[in-house]
Amino acid sequence: MELFQLFLSTVWLRPYVFFFLLVFLLAGARSFGWGRTLFFGALTWLLAFVAEYSSIRSGIPFGLYVYLDATRESELWIGNVPFMDSLSFTFLAYASYMLALAFCLPVRCEQGRPRLVDLPEVRRSWGVWLLAVCFFVWIDVVIDPAAVRGDRWFLGKIFYYPTGGIYFGVPLSNFVGWGVVGGAAIGLFQFCDRLFWSDRPAQPSIASVWLYYLILGFNLAVTFWIDEPFLGLVGVMIHLPITLLLIVRLGLACRPPEETSGREPDEPMRRRISHILGRDRRKPATPPASE
Repeated sequence: MELFQLFLSTVWLRPYVFFFLLVFLLAGARSFGWGRTLFFGALTWLLAFVAEYSSIRSGIPFGLYVYLDATRESELWIGNVPFMDSLSFTFLAYASYMLALAFCLPVRCEQGRPRLVDLPEVRRSWGVWLLAVCFFVWIDVVIDPAAVRGDRWFLGKIFYYPTGGIYFGVPLSNFVGWGVVGGAAIGLFQFCDRLFWSDRPAQPSIASVWLYYLILGFNLAVTFWIDEPFLGLVGVMIHLPITLLLIVRLGLACRPPEETSGREPDEPMRRRISHILGRDRRKPATPPASE
């Protein structure tokens, strides 16, 4: 009963975390089904918890930091780690993975709206993995400096780095750790997806991509709210090129017919797929028959 009460108290204290979690679960179920979505969430949470548990003792992989006990009686903790902290990795990793898919999967226009075309070999590729890990680390470049300043907003002062850090109070080892955890979670999911769900289709949705920007927007808003304009501008500038490229890519998919080059719509799509996979799947043309 006490555990359940602490859980409810955690939801009350961190409603934004559980809002993002709910969006992740609903969007993931729509894209991959409940089985793969719950597996992704459980796998990512476990890896994040182990990494945090290790870091507060040995400094590996995030660097050494210390959680404060200020909220121990008002929210759920597991092994000296706040439950909501490790939980946040689940929807952050998923959002980063979906953003990578939005850049790598072909895009088709349906009823005036861009739609991702699922290709399992692309979805499970090394290129998607690498891009997703980069997005996962980049969003933490905005999140962690704001979290270090948690005493200036409703997060509260829940942790600190004893030795400080070069990037707005955050050590570079933290971002290395995020790359390790994100790479492990997304890579293992891709591997298990290929191993256990190879015959299961997926429907990656553009709507899932907006989860990344919901989280990013929330953290940027907090950063500016606590009067850290330079930190906020750095976060904006880091993500601005990515966002513009994404808008252009999705916008080009729904160009009016008169703006197209006249080629068959599937040809440029196949060409992009071959480029992503690193090989050309087109067969050589059959030579004309001699007269």
